[in-house]
Amino acid sequence: MLSEAIILAGGQGTRLQETVPGLPKAMAPVAGKPFIFYVIDYLRMQGVQHFIFALGYKADVIISYLEEQYATLSFKVLVENEPMGTGGAIKAALAETTGENVIITNGDTLFKINYNGIVHFHLAKNSICTLALKHLKNVDRYGAVITDKEGQITSFSEKKENSDGFINGGIYILNKNGFNQLNPGNKFSFESDFLEKHLNEDAFFGYVQDGYFIDIGISDDYNKANQDLNRQKPELKDIDENWSLFLDRDGVINDEIEGRYILNWNEFKFSAGVLAALKRLNKKFKRIIVVSNQRGVGKFLMTEVELREIHKEMQKEITAAGGKIDKIYYCTETSDKHPDRKPNPGMALQAIHDFKDIVPEKSIMVGNKPGDMRFGRFAGMVTVFITSTNPNQPFPHADIDFIFPSLESFAQALES
Repeated sequence: MLSEAIILAGGQGTRLQETVPGLPKAMAPVAGKPFIFYVIDYLRMQGVQHFIFALGYKADVIISYLEEQYATLSFKVLVENEPMGTGGAIKAALAETTGENVIITNGDTLFKINYNGIVHFHLAKNSICTLALKHLKNVDRYGAVITDKEGQITSFSEKKENSDGFINGGIYILNKNGFNQLNPGNKFSFESDFLEKHLNEDAFFGYVQDGYFIDIGISDDYNKANQDLNRQKPELKDIDENWSLFLDRDGVINDEIEGRYILNWNEFKFSAGVLAALKRLNKKFKRIIVVSNQRGVGKFLMTEVELREIHKEMQKEITAAGGKIDKIYYCTETSDKHPDRKPNPGMALQAIHDFKDIVPEKSIMVGNKPGDMRFGRFAGMVTVFITSTNPNQPFPHADIDFIFPSLESFAQALES
């Protein structure tokens, strides 16, 4: 999987200004969050770790949002002082990337594609640019992309009313060297001055995907996005054995020691009722995963061997009490921007890779810190806040679906 993505978010959204005046199109509020939130988080859950944002109109609005809500995200911003077109913005952003191939997407479009699939296809075809294609019954707003049986793009058709076909879904896998060798200028349209201009050079391919697609460029689709992306938290009674449970460790499974780390097994103490709760939860959930930041190792206060010994003894007692932990993931890095350190969703990605039956939308993250709740939100999970160390946590809260005083009380609520 590619780890770098360019998000084009410089547009004003002229057709959307009556509905959402004074905002960059990517910042249009959708189901309580700026639309770009959904774009970023879907890419992160596909393994993207570094972002370049190509900005223009009211760039300061997007920059402020990123700095406030994505403080742990690895990103750069490029702001055009004059319109450079989509091609010029892409060319400038490519200079900030390190990989040979890069993901490019529009900040006003969400297309839930299989990124591993399109990247594999792109590399296998030795493609300069691969477009993610979406089939629509009516392509009149977009025009159609025509490919041969091998997926090579043969033409771009004009917009025709009431005709079906495959559209450009606004996601590209671009080979940087191939792009630069075609000598694009500094101000140009990526679509007409690059893709259409160089179409006959046998360099572009289309990869058909059937995932969820929405482009908020017009009011009707913006309103549809608000309906589609308006998540509803489940009723606890509806959670069954198809769900997975993610648990923070300190403050959820064991008592925290204020102001310091748990450095050895002698300092580890299960929180009241936890062993009995884990026995109950074992009967309820398909998978139980622990995700824990363990910066004490990164600070050389303890060794990784000592950390694993704590986990070995912890699992032994949980199993003896009738509970289970399928796997423990931990991050020892000290940098908040490391992709595996919560609230970044790297440990969720590891678990999904290791356990193919884990579905984020049918997973619950239980933690006792705001960062745990952000981790859950970034990963697309339901969130449960335990007030063990933060009894005054405000609720309702945008990042918290349920709140309980302990893991034991959460387990009891699931049974009631």
